[in-house]
Amino acid sequence: MIALRPILSVLGFLYAALATAMLVPAMVDVASKNADWQAFVFSAFLTSLAGTLLALAMRGTLRRGLNMRQTFVLTVMAWVTLPAFGSLPFLWLGIGYADAMFEAVSGFTTTGATVLEGLDSLPPGLLVWRSMLQWMGGAGIAIMAVVLLPFLRVGGMQLFQTEVADRTEKIVARSVQHIRLIAGCYLLLTFACALAYVAAGMNTFDAVNHAMTTVATGGFSTRDASFGAFAEMPAVVWTSVFFMILGALPFVLIIQTLRGRPLQLWSDPQVRAFLVFMAVVTLGLTVHLGGTQDLVFHEAFRKAAFTVVSITSTTGFVLTDYQAWGSAVAGLVLMLCFVGGCTGSTCGSIKIFRYQVFFGTVRSHLRKMVRPNRVTPEYFGRTRLTPELSFSVLSYLIVYIGAVGAVTLALSVFDLGAMTSFSAAASAIANIGPGLGPVVGPGGSYAAVPDGAKWVLSAAMLLGRLELLTVLVLLDRDFWAN
Repeated sequence: MIALRPILSVLGFLYAALATAMLVPAMVDVASKNADWQAFVFSAFLTSLAGTLLALAMRGTLRRGLNMRQTFVLTVMAWVTLPAFGSLPFLWLGIGYADAMFEAVSGFTTTGATVLEGLDSLPPGLLVWRSMLQWMGGAGIAIMAVVLLPFLRVGGMQLFQTEVADRTEKIVARSVQHIRLIAGCYLLLTFACALAYVAAGMNTFDAVNHAMTTVATGGFSTRDASFGAFAEMPAVVWTSVFFMILGALPFVLIIQTLRGRPLQLWSDPQVRAFLVFMAVVTLGLTVHLGGTQDLVFHEAFRKAAFTVVSITSTTGFVLTDYQAWGSAVAGLVLMLCFVGGCTGSTCGSIKIFRYQVFFGTVRSHLRKMVRPNRVTPEYFGRTRLTPELSFSVLSYLIVYIGAVGAVTLALSVFDLGAMTSFSAAASAIANIGPGLGPVVGPGGSYAAVPDGAKWVLSAAMLLGRLELLTVLVLLDRDFWAN
C-alpha cells in the first residue's frame, strides 16, 4: 500500500499556508470597517488548526521525499481538499454549501464561473478573497505544470520534462529551485500587471484584484459586468489582453526571456502556434464584426482581440455579450473552449502542443498509408514523436472528449437544455467560466443552476484542472498494489 503519512504532512503545511492567506482579506475588511473580517479569522483558525495538527502528527515523514504514486495522490488530495477549506469564509457569510464549494473550486481551478451576484456592492474582503483564490490556484497550476505533470507523464507532458529531472522518482528536492523561479516570475508579472492597470486608469483596488486574476488566467472580477465596466477605457482593455497572453505562455520560457534570452519564446513551437492561431482568429473575427455589427475597425479589433484571447487563454473575462454577435460567433467561442494556451502556463483546456502532436501523428499515418515502407518521423521542435508520446496524447484527447460528453449528459438530467449543458460542461472542464445561453452565458450567472448541477460542475472543474488522467489513474487497482 502507498504510505500516506508523508502526503498528509505536505497537506498540513498547505493548509497552514492557506490559513495565513485568509488573514489578508480579514485585514482588508478591518481597514474598511467591515464586520465580515470575523469570517476570515474564524476560517483561518479552523484551517490552521487542521494543518498544524496534521503537520505535527506526521513530522519527520518527508525525509525520503515522495515517489511517483505518492505524488499522484498528493496532487489530487490537495486540489480536492484546499477548496473545502477555502469555502469556509463563504459559508460563514451565509452562502449555501453547494454555492460555497462551487465558488471556491472555481477560484482554485481558475475557472472563473461564479454564483455570486451584485459584485459591485460586495464587501471588499470577500472580493479580495475570490481574487486570491484564483491567484493561489494559478501559482499552483504553474508549479504543477512545470514540476509535477511532466514527471508524471500525463497526457504527453513528458515532452516538457526538464533535463535536471531526478530519475530516481524523488521529486521534492529537485522541485525547490523550479518553485522559487516560478513564484518569483509569477509575483513580478502580477505586480507589473497591477501597475499597468493603474496607469491605464483603474483604481488601485480594482487593479490589484484584476491583476491577480489576469495573470492567473482566472477571470474573477470585482464588477458584475466584468471588463464591460471598463469597455470605454481602451488602455485597460489592451493591458488585459497583453497580460492574459503572458499568463498563457510557458513560465519557464518567460523566466529565460527575463534572463536575457528573448528569442527563447519565439523559438518554441507551441508559442509560435499559439500566437499565430490567435492572430488569425482575431483578424477573422474583426472582419466579421466590421461587416455585421457596423463597428469601426479599431473597435471591432479591440473587441475581437479581447474575446479571442480571453477564451483561448481560458481566462473568461467578458467585455461584451458575444452571443449578440450571432450564432457564427457563438460557435467560434465554443470551438475556442477546446483550444487553450501553452503548457507550463496557468491555462486550462486541451492546450496547443497536444494539437501539434495530434496533427503530426495523423500526418505521419497518412504518409505511411501511401508508402507503407517509408520511415516518416515527425517532430515537436527538436523532439521526435515516439509511439508512446503519440499514444499518450491521443489517449488524453479521447478521455477529454469523453469527459465533456459524460458531464453534458449528467447536466442534462437537471433540464438545463442541450446548449447550456454542453457549453457549461466544455467550459468547466476547460476551466474557462462563461458558457453559452441565458443561464451560464457571458451575461448570466451560475446562481440559477440547481445544486446538483453545481456539484457536477465542481467535479468537472477539478477533473479538467488535474488533466483528467491524474484522477483516473487512482481508479486503477494496480496503482494501489505493492
